[in-house]
Amino acid sequence: NARKRVMSSDRLDQLEIHVAEQQQMLDDLSEVLTRQTKEIEALKARLSQSDGRIAELEAGLPAPVNEKPPHY
Repeated sequence: NARKRVMSSDRLDQLEIHVAEQQQMLDDLSEVLTRQTKEIEALKARLSQSDGRIAELEAGLPAPVNEKPPHY
């Protein structure tokens, strides 16, 4: 009976270690996901600013002339 208790205790210890490792991995992945979400939001904001700037620059260009290409 004592041997069975020891084996059971060892098994429980291994399971607790496994759960702790998985929890750490989940915490690490959650941290990475949070960081990447912030980076994506910052990149989306920069892209939106760039789109606005491009639109401003295009608005200041002269209207295109409808000329036929030289091969016509």
